Amino acid sequence: MTLKKLQSFKARTGEPLGAPLLATSAEQVDAAAIAAADAFVSWSASNGATRAALLSALAKALEDDRDDLVALADEETALGPIRLNGELDRTAFQLRRFADMAERGEPFDVLNDPAVAGGPPVGHPAMVRQRVPLGPVAMFSASNFPFAFSVLGGDTASALAAGCSVVIKAHSGHLVLSNRVAGLIPEVLKKMGLPAGLISLIQGSGTDVGVRLLSHPAIAAGAFTGSTRGGAALQAVANARPRPIPFYGELGSVNPVVALPGIVAAKGAELAATLAGSIALGCGQFCTSPGVIVLIDSATDKASNDTFVELFTTALAGQKPHAMLTPGMRQAFDAGVHHMVAAGAQALLQEVGTAEAPHPFLAQVDAVNFIARAELREELFGPASLIVRADSLAEALEVLSAVGGSLTVTLWGAEQESDDNRALVRGAMNIAGRVLFSGVPTGVAVTAAQQHGGPWPSSTQPMTTSVGDAAMDRFLRPVCLQDAPAWLLARQGQPC
Repeated sequence: MTLKKLQSFKARTGEPLGAPLLATSAEQVDAAAIAAADAFVSWSASNGATRAALLSALAKALEDDRDDLVALADEETALGPIRLNGELDRTAFQLRRFADMAERGEPFDVLNDPAVAGGPPVGHPAMVRQRVPLGPVAMFSASNFPFAFSVLGGDTASALAAGCSVVIKAHSGHLVLSNRVAGLIPEVLKKMGLPAGLISLIQGSGTDVGVRLLSHPAIAAGAFTGSTRGGAALQAVANARPRPIPFYGELGSVNPVVALPGIVAAKGAELAATLAGSIALGCGQFCTSPGVIVLIDSATDKASNDTFVELFTTALAGQKPHAMLTPGMRQAFDAGVHHMVAAGAQALLQEVGTAEAPHPFLAQVDAVNFIARAELREELFGPASLIVRADSLAEALEVLSAVGGSLTVTLWGAEQESDDNRALVRGAMNIAGRVLFSGVPTGVAVTAAQQHGGPWPSSTQPMTTSVGDAAMDRFLRPVCLQDAPAWLLARQGQPC
């Protein structure tokens, strides 16, 4: 692996930001993985109070450096201080939420199954089911959330709460910020007397640095947020190892919104404005941005749907997205727009925009072509959406089925129980991790009930979530202890 220089850029102007940074060498990647394995030995046996203290201290370190961190993040991402302050708040909240979970002992939950006298199948020995941390985790930062899905984001917080060490691969879209945040960590670890290898940062291209990290025998799991193509490539690496490991990838998603005729007729202008704002939010660089809008036409409903499309087009045309995160993402957005039009979508709103900031894109296609053309079902990362016109509820359900997997599906107008609405809910739940019945999918609350993941291609492990309390479960493995001695049971689920 050839050592390279990495350069960060100001998102709004394209000018270089800071001095070039050196990519992590192959030897340094290996050293980070080995140090994480060494740190894991003691950290996996730590109690909840120790884990909580670290997570809380990391949250405070972020908040104490807020002004400089937000200013730097704004230069590097153009996401704006309001959004970035809110994201830093969320990141600190996540760290403290997992700290509370560790303090309450949730990583050490035990299921006690006392012995039953007699022979099988009724009788059985005393059994206890508990969980142990997987081991060092390779965490791949996301582009679009420079705090919440990055160095000290949800994957790092949940892995640490579970008792795992972490090696973080920085994203090229915010290298300077990642290094600044990573620079806060050593002092926190030192004050707590924890090994430096518990949390470390590497940087460089995914095809060399990232692959080498994920391939290292010390790494026990991978966590990734990004494109379907990148996630699929890394999943293949995780599976091809002599000892395959779990790879938790949150990937691409088109997040369909099904707007039923009744609500379109009653609230078309309001829904159009809400939808336009959601699509342009953060320049469309959200994993839950609504990329497909399904309308159901009929002899009586087509006219109101046509009116809605006009209102929606006008509302979206009035949005002014900021610059995209990187020049590469902007180029990919432009290429995706041309690709979608070439695949048969009728452009309703298509303007070039400035060199850095794209203009919103909106297109329309009938359900038959959407179902037939896989190109139309690919995520277009940026301020864009595709209206799909279905002739019936049955065809709308075929549209959802063709999507295959999505982080979210939103159903507008399904408030009353009916055969049709039950069918819609069933179709939505078949393909999505989260089904909404009001509002828009942008915005993912960090809660106990959250599910941020879904069938392929939205994630690699649809049974898991990358947001919310259950994110910790990804990094814990069940173990049954049979006829365990008293001293081991007295540990109450805390690993040795």
